[in-house]
Amino acid sequence: MSGIIVAPETRDLTKLAATLSAWLQTKLEGASNISIVNLDYPRGAGMSHETVLFDASWRQGRARHERGCVLRIKPTGHQVFPDVLFEEQYQLMQTLHAHGHVRVAEPYWFEPDASILGAPFFVMEKKHGRVPVSIPPYAATGWVAEASPAQRARMWENGVRQLAAVQAMPLAGLGFLRGATPGAEDGLAQEWDKYQRFIAWAADEHFAPVFHAASARLEKLWPRNQPAGLVWGDARLGNMMFGDDFSVVAVMDWEQPSLGGALHDLAWWLTIAQAMHGATPARAGLAGMGTREESIALWREITGIRTDDIEWYEDFTHLKLSCCSLTTSKLGRHPRPDPAALARRMKVAASA
Repeated sequence: MSGIIVAPETRDLTKLAATLSAWLQTKLEGASNISIVNLDYPRGAGMSHETVLFDASWRQGRARHERGCVLRIKPTGHQVFPDVLFEEQYQLMQTLHAHGHVRVAEPYWFEPDASILGAPFFVMEKKHGRVPVSIPPYAATGWVAEASPAQRARMWENGVRQLAAVQAMPLAGLGFLRGATPGAEDGLAQEWDKYQRFIAWAADEHFAPVFHAASARLEKLWPRNQPAGLVWGDARLGNMMFGDDFSVVAVMDWEQPSLGGALHDLAWWLTIAQAMHGATPARAGLAGMGTREESIALWREITGIRTDDIEWYEDFTHLKLSCCSLTTSKLGRHPRPDPAALARRMKVAASA
């Protein structure tokens, strides 16, 4: 597998194979001849969790079974987010898979015992397809850049349709995603509380004034339109896997879900799309990808949800991404952010 490993940490995969083989024996009653092979790290993605791909095979009775798997390990060292919603991530994937509208990998097993790999972990289905990676940027090189405009148009439309499908998920069965802060258990209050706590957790004296000014600006412009809905949390093309026909195979990375409302994911999607492949004064947009306005219109048509005040949610996304830049820079994958640049992104004075 070519590309750059961006995992927060790595380990000896030979030893891991032996450990997983012994562990899998406890999950498969009557299994024998368990084999764990083809272990590897994803390339160009997977910065927040240690994630390992592998293939498992075993015999039960006279039958031989084979299964492609993905191991995801709970972060214990570097954390991108203050809230490590690891168990919630697994439970949400179980619920989404059972519901069927959103194409997620099937979760297989959850292991809470940290003594096995040093942290709790879960194993899920390994899907097969291609991912528009961030490192190197998919718009500059690789299969997306080499695709025809018609193929990219199909990828964009299928991506937006799956983004919209998230809002088909009934909230009644998602009580495990409610926030712990009194008065901010769901809705916009939950998502706002999450990032105010993020600022307090990650922003030192060099950054805190800019973040506080940006928060004050957003509070003054507080949106009237606050539709209920599930928040995926990292809603972008790079967290989808596509088949050879440019249809969505899997929607991935459910590590920061909430009940914060429907417009957060749409705003995140629009913001990341503009950064990754949108037109700027310095570059042409990636031909075939829908425009911001087209993405909003298609999402609104599918969901039936009003998109008034989407600009406010996009500004909130810039605050969220600025928070993330503080923590991802500690991995060495990005340079330490400049407070003045963050101020411009969040539309406040650099001297705030």
